[in-house]
Amino acid sequence: MSLPQAPKPAKLVIGLIMQDRGLFEPLAVELSTGYGPVDIVSSWMPFDYTTYYEPEMGTPLYRRLLAYKNLIDQDDLPEIKLTTNRLEQTFSQNGRRRVNIDPGYLLYERFVLASGKNFTHRIYIGNGIYADLTLIYQRGGFEKLPWTYPDYADEPMLAFLTQVRNKYALDLKGTN
Repeated sequence: MSLPQAPKPAKLVIGLIMQDRGLFEPLAVELSTGYGPVDIVSSWMPFDYTTYYEPEMGTPLYRRLLAYKNLIDQDDLPEIKLTTNRLEQTFSQNGRRRVNIDPGYLLYERFVLASGKNFTHRIYIGNGIYADLTLIYQRGGFEKLPWTYPDYADEPMLAFLTQVRNKYALDLKGTN
């Protein structure tokens, strides 16, 4: 018989997609107000894997990720997604989003994104939000899954998430 155990805290990672990179600083300040100091910031990455966001946000698009110092409870993810959805609306202009915000969390063995959209591989976690198992960590590296978004399967993203994972390991040991 397995006995229920409290899950480990997770490393909050928030991805931002935008055309106007000048939005990054005010968004980072807003997010830090709610989630605390940032540990690691990725470099800017071109977001040219899909044209999905271009009608709303224009082109070229860029992605940048923030990993937060304070660990979160895994069951906080639905509320974090709802909060980032509200922030997208706050930064909208003329009824169009100027930023897409993707919150997720990293554990030693996996990376999970939050989504408001159901799909076969997504698990409902409350408040209209689903957990998307995006990457798993096996055999010394992150492995993509058949449904992993192409940008999350790309080498710059995997390198950044490996850096975050290394910091998370230190966080768990209390040596941050």
